[in-house]
Amino acid sequence: MLKSIIAFILLIVIIGCNKNSATSITKNNEEKEFNEKIKTKAVEALKYCKEENFNTDFCILIDMNIHSGKNRMFVYDFKKNEIERSSLCAHGSGKGNKKSTGSKPQFSNEEGSLLTSIGKFKIGARSYSQFGINIHYKLHGLEKTNDNAFQRIVVLHSYTPVSSTEIYPIHLPMGFSHGCPVTDDDTMTYLDEKLKNTEKPVLLWIYYDDKS
Repeated sequence: MLKSIIAFILLIVIIGCNKNSATSITKNNEEKEFNEKIKTKAVEALKYCKEENFNTDFCILIDMNIHSGKNRMFVYDFKKNEIERSSLCAHGSGKGNKKSTGSKPQFSNEEGSLLTSIGKFKIGARSYSQFGINIHYKLHGLEKTNDNAFQRIVVLHSYTPVSSTEIYPIHLPMGFSHGCPVTDDDTMTYLDEKLKNTEKPVLLWIYYDDKS
């Protein structure tokens, strides 16, 4: 009887170890995939910045494939070749027949869509915002997928209810953004200090790889 109990306990321990090992492998693979992806994007971003005479110290990368409750806005340091700061970022809620959900963002370049536009943006003038820390930066779309951004009043700003830490597995609520890349107040304060002291325009790049 005692041997049976010991055998059962050992079986439970082995199963638990295998499960933990599998979880660890999955997590490591996800981290490796993320690191490879963002470094690839950073290389392309730096190439673009050099060609277009943009700031080559840093850029802002936003990966809309990442869960909205996880950090997906990244200040990338070109000199150190690493992420300098990470934060949450809301995506546009949309309206009518084309609405985003927390887990599935929709994208549009149309005025009045209330949706996020993907593509490269030039960060423009600093101005007053009614939200967050009361500062926003104009965004100028540089591609066909976002060239209406300025007319749509798509700007970089913060919104006080956005958490400064990850909230996964919860998603950011819809309604925090009507198409703007929206982050938390602490991050916006940090960005403002960097952006207002730059001589050359800074690149902000929102990307999404459709895997459906």
